[in-house]
Amino acid sequence: MARYTGAVCRLCRREGKKLFLKGERCFSDKCSVSLRSYAPGQHGQSRKKVSEYGLQLREKQMAKRYYNVSENQFYKYFEMAERKPGMTGENLLKILESRLDNIVYRAGFASSRAEARQLVLHNHFRLNGKKVNICSLLVKPGDVIEVTEASRSNDKMKAVVETWSARPVPMWMDVNKDGMTVKMDRYPNRDEIDLEVAEHLIVELYSK
Repeated sequence: MARYTGAVCRLCRREGKKLFLKGERCFSDKCSVSLRSYAPGQHGQSRKKVSEYGLQLREKQMAKRYYNVSENQFYKYFEMAERKPGMTGENLLKILESRLDNIVYRAGFASSRAEARQLVLHNHFRLNGKKVNICSLLVKPGDVIEVTEASRSNDKMKAVVETWSARPVPMWMDVNKDGMTVKMDRYPNRDEIDLEVAEHLIVELYSK
């Protein structure tokens, strides 16, 4: 499936909540969800009765868009989560949180996951000392991600880190802002993942 290249603010409006896809704009008065808190399109403001399937689909779409992954990738992560011990829904969110682009975003090295994806693709990071440019790579506890030596002197990278240095760092990772490194200590618990999604509905959707 082709990656979505349209206006990302429409995605937030469609889900009815901020998915933080636009970086700094999401925290400003220009946020589309704050200005127009209804779905985009001609019939966006009309009231519709949502079926059980519709509720399940919306939860899946919201999680998929929040982490900026394709439909095929999302379903592969679901299959992976099913094979792991524990609750499938929570396993799915933990897998999504452990993506390299998400770790870079959570650490404050990018203003959004889209920007984190671009930075990873452009070889700005190392994983355990080796250059990586695969955004979907799944980071494991104990892994260390660092900004490459060449990129540390990059003005844009410095500006991003400085701008987002005040962003709260998740308890499950250890970030060194000065050294521009982040270590994943463990997988996050469900209450440490700030996405307001009913993951059990995603499991029900794929279990049909």
